Amino acid sequence: MAKVKNVEAFCSFCNGVRKMELTGEVASDENKRWAKCKKCKQTMIINIAEDVVSQKVSLEGIENGNCTTYSPVKSYSVGETIFHENWNDFGKVVAKEVLSNGQKSISVEFQNSGNKKLIESYIKPIDQEEQSEVI
Repeated sequence: MAKVKNVEAFCSFCNGVRKMELTGEVASDENKRWAKCKKCKQTMIINIAEDVVSQKVSLEGIENGNCTTYSPVKSYSVGETIFHENWNDFGKVVAKEVLSNGQKSISVEFQNSGNKKLIESYIKPIDQEEQSEVI
């Protein structure tokens, strides 16, 4: 059984950088590979030398800069540095996405904890009892 390798590359169908599974080689060029997007399931040829996004995020010295203290009710931008008080860890926002339930999330690369997904712009849902009182 072949070893599966996943990379992050630009998907021309999703119009964004996505995780892709490398599925095969192109005979005419050693830098090109067949890749299947994990989100839209489309297969395309990508150039390993040009299209693959570097996985390494520089986390050097971010604790000395202006870090935002993480709160699930705040909104963040890619590249912003944050401090998670519960984990006593500094990190950098590397991606944002909207989940299937409409909730927003961010992917953060932390110095000690690694890559974690956190809730962003959380709004507490109104209970049925509270909603009937409002009306």
